Amino acid sequence: MSADLVERVLDLVRKLRSRGLPVTSAHAADALRALSCVGLDSRERVHQALRCVLISRPEDFSLFDELFAQLFAQQEAPLRKHREPDAPAEAVPSLASWNEEEEASETQEIRAASDRPALAEKDFRAFAADELAEIERIAARIARKLAARPSRRWKAARRGRRIDLRATMRRSLSTGEPLDLRHRRRKTRKTRIVALCDVSGSMDLYSRLLLQFLYALQGSFARVESFVFATELRHVTSALRARRYDEALAELRLQAQGWSGGTRIGASLSTFNAEWSRLVDRRTVVIVLSDGWDTGDPQELSLAMEALRMRSRRLIWLNPLLGSEGYQPVAQGMAAALPHVDVFAPAHNLMSLRALERHLLV
Repeated sequence: MSADLVERVLDLVRKLRSRGLPVTSAHAADALRALSCVGLDSRERVHQALRCVLISRPEDFSLFDELFAQLFAQQEAPLRKHREPDAPAEAVPSLASWNEEEEASETQEIRAASDRPALAEKDFRAFAADELAEIERIAARIARKLAARPSRRWKAARRGRRIDLRATMRRSLSTGEPLDLRHRRRKTRKTRIVALCDVSGSMDLYSRLLLQFLYALQGSFARVESFVFATELRHVTSALRARRYDEALAELRLQAQGWSGGTRIGASLSTFNAEWSRLVDRRTVVIVLSDGWDTGDPQELSLAMEALRMRSRRLIWLNPLLGSEGYQPVAQGMAAALPHVDVFAPAHNLMSLRALERHLLV
């Protein structure tokens, strides 16, 4: 396949995206693979293959036809006729670069949240009052993206942009018929997220932003259960869903025993295991948001964490202090919990919240 044809296909994808269609680099890769399957001897066949992969709604067919005609206007003859030699691999525009562009674009959206790009890496402790609203808006956008991501697994589908090349070739070889494109789509992973956020005094500088993150996540993903704890555990899912965040936060401060006081992480997690264990199964990701400072018995914390780990799919501990240079998890509470944790990660700025995405999508 010539570099010119690859560039035309990528340009078509760019134009579709610019017109609002949700076409990604993965769709571009599938489009090129589809052309490899159907061949380049017929312009109409190329047109049909690309439209089949890139367009899923009939109302978008006319837009596709218009853009295809513009980009392939000089290709009335079969595309193999008088074509240039296939370009070496290094000369063909890299689809991997599209993935890099998309990831860079997402990061840039976060960095461009304000006129101060460094805000994305700024520690939450240093935020000024006038920065909170913007950061909360970005946290909500990140949460919606996390909630919208599908599973990495695939299943057969009747239609769609994704071509299942293996199934297509198997079908053709078994029947001897012309290629009948087979499709696939992402499976929906029915993940539940259970989040337990420390609102004790040592977490004061972080808890508001982390609760805002949970609030935004709940707003875009129904399978989230939220709890707060200091000296006691409180189930706050309904409170976070029922009102605006500022109102919810004010009510939570009234409800949560020991808010901004001491911390009994082990006792709180033991209460969760005793009263709310029905929420956790092998499809559940449990997230603990805490600095690990515990005034209780470290053995109780260790046993509670072990029980959580055995029931859940993944146990994540987000510690804001982990973003501090030189931090070591030597506090007795953190040291007791750490052996039972699948992921130990920071949660001190926007970029660390963005990084949480890859830990949730397993």
